Formats: sequence, structure tokens, C-alpha cells
Amino acid sequence: MEAPPVTMMPVTGGTINMMEYLLQGSVLDQSLESLLHRLRGLCDNMEPETFLDHEMVFLLKGQQASPFVLRARRSMDKSGMPWHLRYLGQPEIGDKNRHALVRNCVDIATSDNLTDFLVEMGFRMDHEFVAKGHVFRKGIMKIVVYKIFRILMPGNTESIEPLSLSYLVELNVVAPAGQDIVSDDMRNFAEQLKPLVHLEKIDPKRLM
Repeated sequence: MEAPPVTMMPVTGGTINMMEYLLQGSVLDQSLESLLHRLRGLCDNMEPETFLDHEMVFLLKGQQASPFVLRARRSMDKSGMPWHLRYLGQPEIGDKNRHALVRNCVDIATSDNLTDFLVEMGFRMDHEFVAKGHVFRKGIMKIVVYKIFRILMPGNTESIEPLSLSYLVELNVVAPAGQDIVSDDMRNFAEQLKPLVHLEKIDPKRLM
């Protein structure tokens, strides 16, 4: 999957704290075409981008209660694309009236030896999967519709099977911290996708 667009802003002393605003949902396989048709009508690009990615999740366990998690992702269908390393922070508790989940986000392109580097740093791979789907854009919003595939033989991305009979749907915006107004735009867009899909503010801790 492509990295979120980078917001270019002048920086004076320090770095920009980028946040991901996120809504999630799912649709059954038989509803996929109806959802894609709706998104083609609502989004900027008439035909969505497609992707086929391999993602590996690495953990570094220390004295803290929770391990440090990094995600390494590469494109399987577009040659010459760099690996991407992604860090996602813990969701902010903050304002209960916020319409989207908000968490710190760092996404950078890297060289091809990313996984070797992580192992040398002491990380171990926890799990891996293949993601295949479509990417739509509406202004600064990105809508991703994709299916996750289980890898049957570790390291062999040719040997896969669908994890479920549904597609994940994610609506997100990556923006500098403090721009909570984008969650209002996300909520308004999500309303236009009902009843095909109900996009919600889902706390990952509830799924554990």
C-alpha cells in the first residue's frame, strides 16, 4: 500500500508530529462491488488504485509491559518500490466527542535490507500477511478496501488463503497534530457510505 501523502510544512526547531485519524468497518464479499461503485461516484479518482502488499509485523520486547511494534511492508505487484517502515502509536484517549480514532503515525521509505536491519536491532517477526485491495482518495482522505490473506508457509507469499469472507474498509487522514476538524469531514463522508458499510471509531484494545 502506498505511504500516506507527506504534508510539506516549514519546520523550525524539531519535527512535525504527524497523527493518523482513522475510521474502520468491513463488508462481506458479496457487497464489495456495490461499495466500489459508490466510492467511484464519491471520490476524486474514478478508477481506484490497486495494490498487493506483503506486511511483516516485528516486535521488540523489553522491560515495558507492551512490546515495541514496527511494521515492514513491500509491494508485490509494483517492481522497484521501496520497503516502508511504519510505527503506529497508542490511540489517544482525549476528547470522547472526537469522531475518529487518533494515534501517532510515522511512515518512511527504506532500503531493501529493512528486515535484516530490524533483526540485527533485536526485533523478531511476530506475524506476516498479504493484503490485496483498492485505494480511493477524496481530498486529503484516503479510503482503502482490502482483503487480508494468511500465509500458509512462512516466507512464501505464493501460498496464501483468505482470512475471512469479508473486506476491511479504512478511512484515514494523516495530518499534523491538532487538526481534529478533519474528523468532522471523515464522519460526513462515512455517512454517505451507509448502509453499505458502517465506519466506526474502533479502539484496537477492544479487539484484544
